[in-house]
Amino acid sequence: MGFGIGPILGIFVIVVLVVLIASCINVVRQANAYIVERLGSYHSTWGVGLHFKLPVIDKVIKKVSLKEQVADFPPQPVITKDNVTMRIDTVLFYQITDPKLYTYGVENPIAAIENLTATTLRNIIGDLELDQTLTSRETINSKMRATLDEATDPWGIKVNRVELKNIMPPMAIQEAMEKQMKAERERREQIIRAEGEKKSAVLVSEGQKEAKILKAEADKTAAILNAEAEKQAAILAAEAEREARIKRAEGEAEAIKKVQQANAEGIKMINEAAPSEAVLTIKSLDAFAKAADGQSTKIIVPSDIAGVAGLVAAIKETAKND
Repeated sequence: MGFGIGPILGIFVIVVLVVLIASCINVVRQANAYIVERLGSYHSTWGVGLHFKLPVIDKVIKKVSLKEQVADFPPQPVITKDNVTMRIDTVLFYQITDPKLYTYGVENPIAAIENLTATTLRNIIGDLELDQTLTSRETINSKMRATLDEATDPWGIKVNRVELKNIMPPMAIQEAMEKQMKAERERREQIIRAEGEKKSAVLVSEGQKEAKILKAEADKTAAILNAEAEKQAAILAAEAEREARIKRAEGEAEAIKKVQQANAEGIKMINEAAPSEAVLTIKSLDAFAKAADGQSTKIIVPSDIAGVAGLVAAIKETAKND
């Protein structure tokens, strides 16, 4: 059993139509934009989402990424104001803000930006000397970003940042710079060493000064303490001497008192004994004999030895009256 040509042709037509309709359906992803032309002229810019185009008539001619992109340009030879040739490579961060201008504004945007970067860099470096070039990266970056951002506006490009990646002076200048840096490091090392020695000497002298001050204060304190100790010792010695004298005087007074009491007791006993005149005479002679045996060189002898007995009798009477 065979099939007719009609059904096969119908199936073919259906397949072709399905394929054609499927090719007309486009989905634009996030951070992308499609440029659509109709019959060779700009028609529209598709954003994120589902889009349909007319078969054969509409055509997507460019797919543009709206993400921030990086362009790393090779080193460019530049000449400074003091005629030093060096090589500088730059890194450019840019973003497409207008897909239509980006598509129709310039034939090769990246090549155009690279050449514009090179010329701008030469202009800026030409006004700077070598030392300024090496120490003014931020200034150079800012000037280049401002110039490139303004120049790329008609192309639908926004320049966000420009960075000088490497600055490579000639080898002779690099060697001279290294020698200069070495000399500078040695000079700083000597300065630091000298400052360290100075601080060390100052600290040593201050330590010696503090030690002398502390020693003087210690000697002063010791002298004060010794004087206080000697004073206290003298006070204690004086008090001890005074106490000794008081005790000695009290002892002498007590001895005198005892002698007086003994004398009084003797007189009392004599009175109680009631001695006779003969005994008194004999005692007087004994007392005279003791006086003669003494150390005296002169002895007064009464004219009347009997007067001595009379004197003793008088003493007896006086003792009785007491």
